[in-house]
Amino acid sequence: MIEPERIHPLNARPLAGGQYILYWMQAAQRAFWNPALEFAVDLADERGLPLLVAFGLTPHYPEANLRHYAWMLEGLRETAQALRERGIGFVMRLEYPPDLALSLARNAAAVVTDRGYLRHLRIWRRYLAERAPCPVIEVEGDAVVPVETAYPRQAVRASVLRRRIQPLLPRFLLPLGERAPRIRADFAEPSLDPSRPDQILPLLQVDRTVGPVDLPSGTGAARARLLRFLEEGLPRYADLRSDPRQDVTSGLSPYLHFGQISPVEMALEVSRVGGPEADAFLEELIVRRELALNFVWYTPDYDRWEGLPRWARETLQAHAADPRPALYSLEDLESAQTDDPVWNAAQSALVRTGQMHNYLRMYWGKQLLLWTERPEDALRIGLYLNNKYALDGRDPNSYAGVGWCLGLHDRPFAERPIFGKVRPMTLGGFRRKFGGWP
Repeated sequence: MIEPERIHPLNARPLAGGQYILYWMQAAQRAFWNPALEFAVDLADERGLPLLVAFGLTPHYPEANLRHYAWMLEGLRETAQALRERGIGFVMRLEYPPDLALSLARNAAAVVTDRGYLRHLRIWRRYLAERAPCPVIEVEGDAVVPVETAYPRQAVRASVLRRRIQPLLPRFLLPLGERAPRIRADFAEPSLDPSRPDQILPLLQVDRTVGPVDLPSGTGAARARLLRFLEEGLPRYADLRSDPRQDVTSGLSPYLHFGQISPVEMALEVSRVGGPEADAFLEELIVRRELALNFVWYTPDYDRWEGLPRWARETLQAHAADPRPALYSLEDLESAQTDDPVWNAAQSALVRTGQMHNYLRMYWGKQLLLWTERPEDALRIGLYLNNKYALDGRDPNSYAGVGWCLGLHDRPFAERPIFGKVRPMTLGGFRRKFGGWP
């Protein structure tokens, strides 16, 4: 059973007499633990139709570059193969995603899609729903508790959302049944070959200055990483998760960002372990991650200065004229040319690997206030660098995480230069905490 709260009809059109049920896959790029996919399988069986999955590949995805496309296509190769093994058709075309969905919807009895939380993803789904000749149904599968069920407005901090989410977990932390459709797909739809990402990448006119990283992609790699985390990282997670010298974090945020693994699957696996270590991780996976979903869903200006809390904007503006210890250009920051060895190490790791330890990311973001002329510049540059280089960039967690560095989801602290009442983090404090590293 898929919980009714996950199911969101986007228009009121009746089922049409189509040739198939269409699942327009964009956010949840996986063949398993995918509520939208399983809802589409059920609908196909009810109508006695095959199921076709479509993925639109646009070279104009906001802020995406070669690194993001290469990693995504590796994962889609595995997903397409798994779908076909289940008797589900798969088509991928180099086309504006909602236009691809709309063209295929003309022969569909209904369209099912996954939920996207960012502005452009919501616009895409609205565009399709307004034009499709059949029902368009959105199924939310990349949150443990659906965002509108968890809280009906923006939550100002984690404690607010935690109180609402925790009583709901028994209802939504449930296994998802999976089966093949009764009618196997047999389509001759033109498609790019998902088994050859090396042939697809040259077709994309995208920024190639940020190259691919050496990190396995796909659901299989995500599950292997989860298993390793359960065995090696989780037993030490509660005590050491904030220490960038220790390899105890899950490293699963890129897989969550591309929808290659379900947060419900992860949460259930961790819950089976139990104990304070599991509780600490579930706080991050569910409460903190879904606080970010809540933020972008209810805050139109989630990527702008106006999206920060009023108190934070006022205190940072009040200290905008405070003398800075240094001012660095974007080029200096991007190439890790500052006088702060911790910041340089964090930025270099981001550029090289596409990842950054969460505690380092908090420190990294806050230091930008010290080195930019205006606090608005700190927000803009933080989002630019994170979204350009991080595999998990351009994500609700990106906007909430960089925003947190400037006061989002936090409380006022004692006032001090530059930071005002925003929580400070300093190089001296970092070194005291971690014994002089690096």
